[in-house]
This record gives sequence, structure tokens and C-alpha cells, in this order.
Amino acid sequence: MAAGTARKSYDGIVAAVPVTVPYERFSIHPAQWWLGRALRALVDASGISHRDFDGFAMASFSTAPDTAIGLTQHFGLSPRWLDHVPMGGVAGVISLRRAARAVQAGDADIVACVGGDTNHVDSFRKTQANFSRFAQDASYPYGAGGANASFALIARNYMNCFGARREDFGKLCVAQRENALKNPNALMKKPLTLDQYMTARAIADPIHLFDCVMPCAGAEAFLVMREETAKSLGLAYAHILSTIERHHAFADDDVQYRGGWVRDIEELYAMAGVTPDMIDVLQTYDDYPVISMMQFEDLGFCRKGEGPDFVRSHTFEIEGSFPHNTSGGQLSVGQAGAAGGHLGIVEALRQVMGTAGPTQVIGAHIGLASGFGMINYDRGLASGAVILAGSKT
Repeated sequence: MAAGTARKSYDGIVAAVPVTVPYERFSIHPAQWWLGRALRALVDASGISHRDFDGFAMASFSTAPDTAIGLTQHFGLSPRWLDHVPMGGVAGVISLRRAARAVQAGDADIVACVGGDTNHVDSFRKTQANFSRFAQDASYPYGAGGANASFALIARNYMNCFGARREDFGKLCVAQRENALKNPNALMKKPLTLDQYMTARAIADPIHLFDCVMPCAGAEAFLVMREETAKSLGLAYAHILSTIERHHAFADDDVQYRGGWVRDIEELYAMAGVTPDMIDVLQTYDDYPVISMMQFEDLGFCRKGEGPDFVRSHTFEIEGSFPHNTSGGQLSVGQAGAAGGHLGIVEALRQVMGTAGPTQVIGAHIGLASGFGMINYDRGLASGAVILAGSKT
């Protein structure tokens, strides 16, 4: 970053009221219904009328032909600040960033950030077929629709470069399943062993069944407001210490082995005034375990190429040496479309506010949540992260 261009802090701006609309494997309801239920949950949990949400940030893959503007009438909203964030797994971070700046500038007082999608019997296939022009022209017509083939390429390249083994990915998946068993909202209700992981059927080698998220229907949401507003309403909240986002970060990499976090990670920690060893709980975007391993490196917990050794030397359960994806993450909770980009933020908020219940990490006060997404064939184009702290800071 050039001298003199340091960003303004988020002092005085907080996130509050993390809510989840429990997921369902399939749903007859449209995405609008799920997003509406999330707004209802925000109202019920905060005691604030939806008519007082004067900002609305919406992320979804399946509201077409509606966008956020059409849903204002559908939901009875009259916002003076509106955003539609079609960025998949990074949408939650971007919604939070934009909402925080809007509140800071006085363009809105209370912003509802909502991500959600439905999942009909055939809706996932349709989403993948129309995910991007790249998917339509260069991937889907050849039978490689969806992310499995792309992440097989990324995972194999990472394994070849840095010596990661399937057992290493499996360790993360097994730990997340253990965490998910404590989360009443998780769709995966059965324990997972490393042997089950290793012997599961191949999907797109080296990707096997338990490397893949389960598409489902559901929604996640939270509010962004001024600290004084949260206090006046008697709401628990978390301070937004810092955020970053980056798109199409390393065009010269033949196949992605790092994400855009690398470009801005020093700013993320400097702005927050913390170091990686001060993070109590980490929520990585986990559509596949290789991406979580990549983030351990790119988010500063170990150096590039040390991800496999980092995984081998830590435990990732709620009570482990490195609590990670404490809700179970998308791999064991499910991936409700664009809600997947909000899942980690919602869990991080609960952790640092001390309201995570059965998934609570004892003493968690500072949390980091990341986002990743918008996959083309050989890379994800978007990455972001936020550091949050409990209100004692």
C-alpha cells in the first residue's frame, strides 16, 4: 500500500444479532422465503422492527428474476442504503465491509446483512450451469459442471507442490464433523472417521465424497450498526477490528495455490492491532478442505507450503489446540448457497460474544472469519477476511 493511503478504522461500528435459519436438504420454498425468514429472525432476536432496518445487503444465487431492490417491496422494507452482493463465498465479508462504511458515513443506521438460498431437486444443477459465462462456455458443456473438477485440479496441484496427503485433508473433515455434532443446526448428524473419509467414493480424484459440501436450503444473517445504537438497545455485539478483500489476485499463477489474502494480510492484522497468535478461533471458508489448508498459510498461521505440517501438528476440534470451523463449517453443516459466505461470520460473532452455546470455545475473544469464492476453472477469484472482537475490547 502506498504511503498516505491507510484506510480509516471501523471504530464505533459493530456487528450484532447473528442468526441462522436452520438448513434443510431440499425445500419447496423459494430463496425469497428463506431470506424473509432470516429477516424475521433478526427482528425477533433484536426487538427492532424491520421498518427500522434502513440498510439491506442481500446475497443469493437463486432469487432471479428478483434482485435486492425487488425484495424491498416483498419484505416491506424502505431502506435508504441497498446492496446486492452476487459474490458467493466472499459475499458475507463484502456485505459487512460495505455496511460498516455506510453506517460510519451516516448513510444508514442499522443494516441487515442477509445471505440465503433454496435448494430444489434440480436447482443446484441449474445454478452450476449458469454460474458464470466461463462455466457456460468452457466447463459445463464438457461435463465438468460445478466446482468438483476445478477443486480436484487445485487440490492435486497443491498436493504435488507441498506434499499434502488425503489424510491431512481428512483430519480437517473429521474434526469439523466432531464440531458439527454439537451444533443443532448442522445437517450432518453422524460421526465421521478417518477410515470412512479415506474409503469414500471418488468424485473427481483426489476429491472424494467427504471433501465436498452438501447443497441445501437455508439462511444466515447479522446486523451492522453503531456501538451506541447496540448499547441503547441492550444488544450484545462484536467490534469490527479490520477487514480485507481482494479479487483476481495472482493472474500469473498457472493453477491457484494461494489466495488474495496474501496481498493484504499485513494490513488485516495491523489495522486490528493483533497478531495471528492472538486469534482465539478461526472460521475459514471451507467448500473443500484444501482451501482451508491454503488459508492457514495465507492468513499467517504458518508459511506457504507448511499447511500440511500445520495440520499434522494441531487439533481442530472445539477443545483442540487450534479451534477451527467450530460450527462444523460448510463441510458438515451444509452449504446453503450464498449463506455459506455468511456462516463463518455468524459463528465468529457468536464465539467472541460468548453466545455460541454448545460450540463455544472457552475464552474466545478475538475471531477471524474468511470468505472465498467465484470459482473459474483453475482458481477462485474472490477472497476476504474480517477480524472481530468481543465487546470487552
